[in-house]
Amino acid sequence: MSRAFVNEDNAAEQADLPVERQVSAQPNYVTPAGLEQLQAKVAELQKLLDQESAKGELADKQRQADLDRDWRYFKHRLQSAQVVALASSAEKVQIGNWVTFADEHDHQQRVQLVGEDQADAAHGLINWSSPLGRALLGAQVGDEVLWKRPAGDLVIEVLTIEIG
Repeated sequence: MSRAFVNEDNAAEQADLPVERQVSAQPNYVTPAGLEQLQAKVAELQKLLDQESAKGELADKQRQADLDRDWRYFKHRLQSAQVVALASSAEKVQIGNWVTFADEHDHQQRVQLVGEDQADAAHGLINWSSPLGRALLGAQVGDEVLWKRPAGDLVIEVLTIEIG
């Protein structure tokens, strides 16, 4: 299309809009705690949006657009959430279980399998659909599983499974 037919005012407005957050194609499984976190995030974003709107002409349009984008994303995540009942068994790894595993160098790590939006690796909360989560899901104590990592595959052994 010729540049002569492009509405430059509209193009400038479009350039200011934040890029939409990508929604995972994975099922949105969440623990009960993960559901509470999503509900709190949506409420927090709604409150911030209301505060920006109340400023009227003084509102920061970019901040408002960013908040609106995030609100739409988390609202969608909340609506698509499928709450997984916490595991009542420690027989095999399920979403919500705490798992202790060791690698071939006897380095031990303890993680909990959670939903995507609840994941926080620094606190041991691992997305169930991540490479580590997929390796552990369904494993039993004593099983050796292959963790397919970008840094190279690693065989790990499940040492304990605890009910979350």
